[in-house]
Amino acid sequence: MKLSVLDQSPVRSCGTARQAIQETVELAKTADRLGFTRFWVSEHHNIAGLAGSTPEVLISHLAGQTNRIRVGAGGVMLPNHSSLKVAENFRMLETLFPGRIDLGLGRASGSDRLTASILNPGAQFVRNDFEQQLLDLQCFLTDTAEPDSIQTKIRAIPAAETVPELWVLTSSGESGLLAAHFGLALSFAHFINPLGGPSVVKSYKDRFRPSETLGYPQASLGIFVLCAETEEKVDELKAVMDWQFLNSGKGINEGILSFKEVTRRFYTESEKAIIAQNRKRMVLGTPDKVKEKILKLSEEHEVDEVVVTTITYDFGDRIRSYELLANVFELRTEGIVKQ
Repeated sequence: MKLSVLDQSPVRSCGTARQAIQETVELAKTADRLGFTRFWVSEHHNIAGLAGSTPEVLISHLAGQTNRIRVGAGGVMLPNHSSLKVAENFRMLETLFPGRIDLGLGRASGSDRLTASILNPGAQFVRNDFEQQLLDLQCFLTDTAEPDSIQTKIRAIPAAETVPELWVLTSSGESGLLAAHFGLALSFAHFINPLGGPSVVKSYKDRFRPSETLGYPQASLGIFVLCAETEEKVDELKAVMDWQFLNSGKGINEGILSFKEVTRRFYTESEKAIIAQNRKRMVLGTPDKVKEKILKLSEEHEVDEVVVTTITYDFGDRIRSYELLANVFELRTEGIVKQ
């Protein structure tokens, strides 16, 4: 089982975006040391509680601060950008850090529709546009195009000797079929939608067509995980994320609250029902229990890689959760502090 990281640079209430980005850098170094396979960062806009808005900029710094781990976007929200510019950004990254760059692609905006309309006034967020962008991006990254097409007249600069790994990120079946059609890797976001993942991955594998960059279907599963040494600590971390997920669903992004702050909040019956549904998006528990749940999900989805997202109020709790995962899955764990 390969374990990877997706980090969204969460901002604490009364904290700063600078602190959040510094913590992302520290987490990347830790993941590199512990033996995680890749470290992805996200693209969100106009969300005060998440500082990660420009993955292509952050990736460059993270790759320079780490030694072994693959670094990439999980992902670039392609409708916000031109395919040529994305290709040039990631060809530059691949030129700087050959063989270590991933490019995950999403069809959502990573924001509200008003913000999306400002980011790219021409974006319609429809399947046909996203499909064309994927085709264009592949052509620009591999210097392959149909004769007489516009892509034969334009080259993404700089020319790179290697190509970043290309992934399609999805929480539904439609993008999975596009990933299969274009011969791209697929990552299913269980932490967004805990339903239907096994059928999405199966359909992707059944319909996969080899491409210039990938000869066989490759799939991973994105899971939200909170791991701690005691059930009492797990309950505290869970309470914080119950409030966070509930607020996110309402479009409220005030930053991550502390356990003390959330214990003062009261929930209506309808909010309790939403919290119960959100719990299905999480894997919670002490190390052995978390390992059992992750292995079960990976078997159900028939994947050999899990991309873990963890958000906590205290950065030490976030680091510790990943350390415990590395330990229980027996990754290469140099310098881990066992308690």
